[in-house]
Amino acid sequence: MELTSRSLVYSLIATAVAGLAATLWLWPRLARQRPLPVLGRLGLLTVVQVSVLGVLALAVNNTYSFYTSWNDLLHPGGAALALTSSEHAKGAAPDSQKLVEPTSEGGLETVKDVLPAGRPEEVGRVDSVKVTGTESGLSDQVFVYLPPEYFVPKYARERFPVMLAIGGYPGPSLHLVEGLRVPQTVSELERAGRMSPTIVVMARPTVAPPRNTECVDVAGGPRSETWFTKDVPTAIRSAYRASHSPASWGVFGYSTGGSCALRMAMRSPDAFPNAAALHADYQVPNDRWTDGDLFRGDAQAASQSDLNWRLKNLPAPHASLLVVSTRTEDNYQATQQFLATAQQVAANNPDFTVDSLFLDDGGHSFETWRRELPAALEWMSDRLAPPPDREPRQ
Repeated sequence: MELTSRSLVYSLIATAVAGLAATLWLWPRLARQRPLPVLGRLGLLTVVQVSVLGVLALAVNNTYSFYTSWNDLLHPGGAALALTSSEHAKGAAPDSQKLVEPTSEGGLETVKDVLPAGRPEEVGRVDSVKVTGTESGLSDQVFVYLPPEYFVPKYARERFPVMLAIGGYPGPSLHLVEGLRVPQTVSELERAGRMSPTIVVMARPTVAPPRNTECVDVAGGPRSETWFTKDVPTAIRSAYRASHSPASWGVFGYSTGGSCALRMAMRSPDAFPNAAALHADYQVPNDRWTDGDLFRGDAQAASQSDLNWRLKNLPAPHASLLVVSTRTEDNYQATQQFLATAQQVAANNPDFTVDSLFLDDGGHSFETWRRELPAALEWMSDRLAPPPDREPRQ
């Protein structure tokens, strides 16, 4: 059974119930103060307590996805897997490394009720795949939404624009499907003609669980920024008909994922020149979730990841940004400060633009983010350039 499967949770619950029933039934028979009865009592108590603790641990892990597989749990920080793709892009070099493989990890089978219902050529499809990176050495499970046109013969040679969606810390990628309802919203917007057909890749920011790396290359640690800005695009292009032009790519996210999106667009506009951030922060924190200073005292590296510092001290990136939040959010003043600085920079740099959207109320929650998502997706879709490349004829 997979680490994140419900079957494992139900099995442990059944074991705990059976252990409790056995304890109540056998306790009078094990009341004597002799070695075997004492060992029997200890055994029964151990079974019950371990089962209950196991259920609680699995529930927490399934909620926050600290570990998505047994390999994640038993071999933390292990080497990246050499994976094979079952759907390699047509026209790819025959000796190119295959970086994507279907996987049952992530729990997609548990949220079928929030996925668009129908045939792929009518509503699209969501794949659960494992991606490995050749530059960062990291690997992780992601979800990939493919629009209906992807499966229509008329578009068989067309490539598609791509959005990378990043969730909050420490949540799993599944929160983008079930909590934010990204595939459902994208499908509805595309049917209404408010979005162009787009591939959406849904990932968690926690590529080195349980540490929050804030999507940066950690000094002496996991290279999360390299994973997102180089490895993920390379892998997706190798396995799907995704545009090879960076102008057709964008990144968005909520909470930590929103912070990652802004940072990627400002630091790596050659990978993601378009970014939308829902309720983001503008500095990399130094707290227990990051396990201390991600930059190990390197003040220059820390400054490079401070978005306000970048705007004031470095050339403006060739990027388009959207900042989304509410006027009741805790960091509303910090968001206003960032926007004021960004708009000053944009006034003198036509290749850098920043827009904003604010709701009057709403908290740091999926209910609020779902209200903001359609406008953010439409904004992004309007800025993704139509892919200039097509698949070669066979």
